[in-house]
Amino acid sequence: MKTIGAWIGTSIGAWIGLLAVLVVLVSGIAQAATWQARPGDALQRVIDAAKPGDVIEIERGYYVGNFVIDKPMTLRGLGKPTLSGGLQGDTVRVDAPDVRIEGLIVRDSGDSLKDQNAGIYIRPGAHRAVVRQCDLTYNLFGLWIEKANDVQIEDNVITGKRDYSSPQRGNGVQLYNTRGAKIVGNHISFVRDALYVDVSHHAVFRGNRLHHSRYGTHYMNSYYNLWEDNESYYNRGGLALMEVRDQIVRNNRAWGNSDHGIMLRTVQDAVVEDNVVAGNNRGFFIYDVEYATLRRNLVVDNDVGVHLSAGSTRNVVQGNDFMLNREQVRYVGARDEAWGAASRTSSNPSSSKSADSASRIAGGNHWSNYLGWDRDGDGVGDLPFETNDMVARLSWRHPGVRLLMASPAVQALRMVSQQFPVLRVPSVVDAAPRMFPGHPDWSAWRDKHYRDQ
Repeated sequence: MKTIGAWIGTSIGAWIGLLAVLVVLVSGIAQAATWQARPGDALQRVIDAAKPGDVIEIERGYYVGNFVIDKPMTLRGLGKPTLSGGLQGDTVRVDAPDVRIEGLIVRDSGDSLKDQNAGIYIRPGAHRAVVRQCDLTYNLFGLWIEKANDVQIEDNVITGKRDYSSPQRGNGVQLYNTRGAKIVGNHISFVRDALYVDVSHHAVFRGNRLHHSRYGTHYMNSYYNLWEDNESYYNRGGLALMEVRDQIVRNNRAWGNSDHGIMLRTVQDAVVEDNVVAGNNRGFFIYDVEYATLRRNLVVDNDVGVHLSAGSTRNVVQGNDFMLNREQVRYVGARDEAWGAASRTSSNPSSSKSADSASRIAGGNHWSNYLGWDRDGDGVGDLPFETNDMVARLSWRHPGVRLLMASPAVQALRMVSQQFPVLRVPSVVDAAPRMFPGHPDWSAWRDKHYRDQ
């Protein structure tokens, strides 16, 4: 058993050790220096001479080289100086953690897809890198980020090699095998994919503008990510989620894309809510999706509102507005798929509907081509809505039928197909469709179609 004196001595020793560590830390902070780089200086020599934790302020000018940062430090531009890679290799390569790069124009990387040439290449182990308020232009990849955790890419403008064809370009931001990234407030265009995310988890993508690329965002094999308040337009595809789980897609706008607004392919346990999907060829493309929730989305003025196939089932689809899509849902399946609120089971439909009308209004979807009625005025249609009836299937096979959609003959054919089940095919069925849309401003999203610019 220790004596009181020994215990006191041990405690004093521990306090002295802690004090020594604090002195070293404070000393390190106090010794951090600020270096100045001026036009004509050899910038790499300044980087090599700086100590860990130092700040290099780069005055406005034009600096050519393939710069390597191999220690924690800050590169800060004054008046947006330009760093050019001379069209070879990486313009800036980060090989150390805790590096900050801000206020620079970074341009002219090489064009080797094999070597993944980038404006800024954040190498494995370069954790906690920060790139903010930079212009990255005419690089193959804007940023390549590999096996580096907790990076922050904020408020940058990223454009690719616009004169190259799409397959020859790199991506705006490429994340590979990362965790905890924050990609916020960037404006990315004229690249292959604006954001390419592969095997990267627990990331936040917020407030980015993504356009004139193949995909605004291309996700592969990535989990637990948040995609929020982004805008994807004039791409081939707005957002492609492929082989992902536990994804939240919230408050985004995907419009005017030549193929799809939002693609969900082989997805489980995702929440897709409060998004606007407008003026695309296909608003949603849902393929092999289970246990997902789609709610309160506005799907408006697309050629096909939702293309649903490959056994996509056990999903919750409630409270969405499907407005003026040429085809509301193109469904390929062997059995009915239930959307919206559960079907009525009470022997007295009127009393059942009165008891739970509030929840049913929230649960059902609104369909602009619904032809049912609401006798008791509770906001819920009295008849189920079926998206895949005989008329819809005829219009797939014979597009000219769409010219007659409002004619009495086509409406009579629709009524006959409802009365004779032998003519019925599997369909998406909304048992309690809402009579009114939840988005009163939906018409502002009309005519947002793709324009080749």
